[in-house]
Amino acid sequence: MTALRLHVPEPTGRPGGKTDFSYLMVSPAGVTRKPPTDTPAADTADLATSLVRVLDDDGKAQGPWAPAIHPERLRRGLRAMMKTRIFDARMVLAQRQKKLSFYMQCLGEEAITVAQAQALQEGDMHFPTYRQQGLLLSRDDISMVELMCQLMSNVRDPNKGRQLPVMYSYKRAGFFSISGNLATQVPQAVGWAMASAIKGDTKIASAWIGDGSTAESDFHTALTFAHVYKAPVIVNVVNNQWAISSFQSIAGGEGTTFAQRGVGVGIASLRVDGNDFLAVYAASQWAAERARTNNGPTLIEWETYRAGPHSTSDDPSKYRPADDWKHFPLGDPIERLKQHLIVIGEWSEEQHQQAQQELEAEVLAAQKEAESYGSLLDGRVPSAATIFDDVYKEMPEHLRRQRQQMGV
Repeated sequence: MTALRLHVPEPTGRPGGKTDFSYLMVSPAGVTRKPPTDTPAADTADLATSLVRVLDDDGKAQGPWAPAIHPERLRRGLRAMMKTRIFDARMVLAQRQKKLSFYMQCLGEEAITVAQAQALQEGDMHFPTYRQQGLLLSRDDISMVELMCQLMSNVRDPNKGRQLPVMYSYKRAGFFSISGNLATQVPQAVGWAMASAIKGDTKIASAWIGDGSTAESDFHTALTFAHVYKAPVIVNVVNNQWAISSFQSIAGGEGTTFAQRGVGVGIASLRVDGNDFLAVYAASQWAAERARTNNGPTLIEWETYRAGPHSTSDDPSKYRPADDWKHFPLGDPIERLKQHLIVIGEWSEEQHQQAQQELEAEVLAAQKEAESYGSLLDGRVPSAATIFDDVYKEMPEHLRRQRQQMGV
């Protein structure tokens, strides 16, 4: 008799070698069909394995998913992606200079959040992970200074030093508090969406999760509730090919797609080129309209690549080839949108260089102002007295006594 054995998935590249991206099923731009938003979930099965793409290799928009979007919105999107990348680079450098303790960048993934931020409406609620800073940096009403103060845990930190750096919280921006416990935000988003429907509101929810965290039970529970109650929610699975140090196949991505999990539980699902700004915008619009018209949830798998480390505590050279991102078939989202704008005559290399310089100066000025309120280097952190604040509506006597005993 043949002995039983287990299959242990292996990454497609190891340090010192080259990555074989042939596992990544890539459809030509413009060939994937676009169904009506009220299509039954089961009829999206082909969309969970093909790849929604709009921009071709020459920067031209192709096919039924090409959105009707004004060039000015595309320019704003490009600048927001550029600002996000510059912000990330400055904050990684600040962490290396010991001005903050920890940082997580979204290098290579900027299009997903920036484009969806444009596609959704004011009042919709995002339930993000720690790599969706583009949702905030694409907004004019969120101060980079305030974000940096949170990162530095200084006296102007809006969260008073109670959250790990990058774990922002902005109710006014529809940005639910980030949790380091991954996958928890998906059932929270579904519950929020159900509450919106119960109230007869018009707002929808958008949940965010990475490929690795889809292995958590919270994710599968959330899909069940979303399907059963047709919750008005978008479930975004950002497949950047790597969890903290394990390849996406360890979470079940080998020989299948994460989008197929949605179809399997009765949720309309799309697999989308996450480095194609136009495709992200169009797919997000499609899913949002489906939710708003009571046709139920949508699961979108965004194919992208984590170009940098998982965090400033990670060294990806220990587990993958150093030049992976250069060979990723879907390219750089900023370069692709830049090329498209140049092709349609709405941008130029000179404008791009000018925008780069302007944004670098803007980010640097914000950093200088944030550092004027303190950083880890000088120890100007929120007062210990603040640990007693915001716990009860009215502070009870025993906490008053404890604060007095601390002498603060």
